Amino acid sequence: MEYKKNFDVRNERNLTMLVDFYELTMANGYLDNGVGNKIAYFDMFFRRVPDEGGYCIMAGVQQLIEYLSNLNFTSDDIEYLRSKGDFSDEFLDYLRNFKFCCDVWAVPEGTPVFPNEPLVTVRGPAIQAQFVETMILLTINHQTLIATKANRICRAAGDRPVLEFGSRRAQGYDGAIYGARAAIIGGCSATACTIAEEMFGIPAIGTMAHSWVQLFDSEYDAFKAWCLSYPDNCLLLIDTYNVLKSGLPNAIKVFDEVLKPMGYRPKGIRIDSGDITYLTKKCRKILDEAGYSDVKITISNSLDEHIISDVIAQGAQINSFGVGERLITAKSEPVFGGVYKLSAVESDNTIVPKIKISENEEKITNPGFKKIFRIFDNTSHMAIADLITLFHEHIDETGTLEIFDPVHTWKKKKIKDFYAKELTVKIFDNGTAIYESPDVSKIREYAKEQTQKIWPEVLRLENPHHYYVDLSTKLWELKQSLLHKYSEIYEE
Repeated sequence: MEYKKNFDVRNERNLTMLVDFYELTMANGYLDNGVGNKIAYFDMFFRRVPDEGGYCIMAGVQQLIEYLSNLNFTSDDIEYLRSKGDFSDEFLDYLRNFKFCCDVWAVPEGTPVFPNEPLVTVRGPAIQAQFVETMILLTINHQTLIATKANRICRAAGDRPVLEFGSRRAQGYDGAIYGARAAIIGGCSATACTIAEEMFGIPAIGTMAHSWVQLFDSEYDAFKAWCLSYPDNCLLLIDTYNVLKSGLPNAIKVFDEVLKPMGYRPKGIRIDSGDITYLTKKCRKILDEAGYSDVKITISNSLDEHIISDVIAQGAQINSFGVGERLITAKSEPVFGGVYKLSAVESDNTIVPKIKISENEEKITNPGFKKIFRIFDNTSHMAIADLITLFHEHIDETGTLEIFDPVHTWKKKKIKDFYAKELTVKIFDNGTAIYESPDVSKIREYAKEQTQKIWPEVLRLENPHHYYVDLSTKLWELKQSLLHKYSEIYEE
């Protein structure tokens, strides 16, 4: 019987106070200085792709919507803040009557994204737009990191399914739960995390551990018992003692003596240790000779995209991969460096751009209220480049579009016969959610479809081609004007 429920039931908790303390002290200061209601624009973006990759996969928007939709301060929260002695009565009253009223834009989940693109933009009273910084970064950084890692691993696996097996090695409960969600968005077929299926409707799977085999008097008895309990879904873990001398012979014996007489076919075997290439080649040959060419081989042994690529290139006979700690923790680079920066304020209903300047060039921000266009070839429908523009700009698809590198401006490209797609969508209007997230399986399919529109040179695991993310002429000129305006600070 199919199980149906409200998948949001376990999300019912108040995360309003999950903030960095400085967001509260700044908010109090904004109110004290009469600028709390000044309209501000903040962008969330990242500067560098993890693992020296060529792209990332956007994820976490649904959880961001849930957070922003439920902002409220309890009486306990107010009393706690009062006890700190840092906050005015006026500020505490503001929090007691708090109502979120910002506009928010975001790139939909599953979209391939690139450095310096505004993934989330918040417009609203400075006191509110600043307050949500931590949770925006926490939510988008984590899930985008895991979705990106999962996508790299799944592409390395090709058409072989990848199963997310990392719950027990995740950094905490939410790391396991939302990491499983992000892994599915990135391309994984299923997860071992049961609660993730209950919450998000994504498939949870699993069979046995080594302890099952050890519990019985013999490996044969353990396999036989499993077959009797699950005759229509029999997948045996065969490396508890010795894959080729014990595990596989006992598995085949049980297939012959137990499953066949019952009228069932075995589903597969799993190997969790040893030389993957050697063992899978041997197992495949023995299974085929025993009449079990339909039996699948699953591997789950500290895998990542590099190991998977290597064993496939070596001719390993694998039908699916179970990937755990190196996926759920993004072990090779476990930090996604998203940042949240002020880009503009409003004064007399006019947008006044703001810029952060640094001697480190990559930390200089792009000013103003912006959006992103992705430029596609009209014939191949492959992505050519992304263009960050001021929000009011439009792209004329009937003529020639000239783009240029925002740093090395002599590097230019003229594009003809193209179409442009705006990437960001509005998800909140005056504090009310107006965007409905697709379910996770649909986001997964969208991610697959959109990634296929990125050239393979950008997607490759090693030394990927640099994808063009350029600024419109108006945005570039605005940035240069602000740089010149503040250049006197650096004059000696």
